[in-house]
Amino acid sequence: MVPSLPAYVTTLEQSVRFALAEDMGSGDWTARLSDDRTARARVLCRETAVVCGRPWVNEVFRQLDPAIVVDWQVTEGARVDADTVLFTLAGPARALLTGERTALNFLQTLSGTATTVDRYVAAVAGTGCQIVDTRKTLPGLRQAQKYAVLCGGGHNHRIGLYDGILIKENHIAAAGGIEAAISAARALDAGVPLMTEAETLDEARAALAADVDLLLVDDFPFDTLREAVRLTRAHRAAGGRTVVEYSGGATLDTVRQYAECRVDRISVGSITKHLQAIDLSMRFID
Repeated sequence: MVPSLPAYVTTLEQSVRFALAEDMGSGDWTARLSDDRTARARVLCRETAVVCGRPWVNEVFRQLDPAIVVDWQVTEGARVDADTVLFTLAGPARALLTGERTALNFLQTLSGTATTVDRYVAAVAGTGCQIVDTRKTLPGLRQAQKYAVLCGGGHNHRIGLYDGILIKENHIAAAGGIEAAISAARALDAGVPLMTEAETLDEARAALAADVDLLLVDDFPFDTLREAVRLTRAHRAAGGRTVVEYSGGATLDTVRQYAECRVDRISVGSITKHLQAIDLSMRFID
């Protein structure tokens, strides 16, 4: 459960405003078919899920009409069964109708992300391994999806290009080698974590020799991965600080095998890019 929004969520109001403008354009003609009486509605979750997106739903209806009352029946980050009522609404009927799809789009998307993350976290339970996200997010929804990862029990990698240096294969090639890339990164004195990807054990050894904050081993076979973990743990036992992370297409079927190699973290791009939205519905109740 996430009790409050992380500090990096700064675009919520802007995202909602854009989403409403995208849907409404010059106006909601269909909503004008109803009078503007006060109405009540409820939103139902039709499948097992982890609920995420309350702040976005609240903001949708706040922007449409501050008189709308959103009464949540579940907490953020809660696991719910199929046919659970998530919240009820009371307010002008036209505003409820106009906001329905935008609110549910945010909620189904973020709950889908949180639910997938929850499954990965459960798959590695007891290993001490963390599930972390990547920058492979839906354009314009980076902050929201990163927040949803937290709701699902996962952890955030860097939020963007500004809060961490991650040296990957193209950076290594452009710099003329991993040692040169790390040296250039140190010279920046950026005050952010220094992370480097390794595609071979020699690159892993070079990263450990430089005591980077994070060693990301990319797509290693299991035997090679175990050796990289052994080297990293020996490095830490000798006073180093490097954390080791596996990256390389782990799935729900394979993620525990990687976790049992004793990596500290596993990054999984699919938790935010292969999205399966949660099935929700809104119905007027009087």
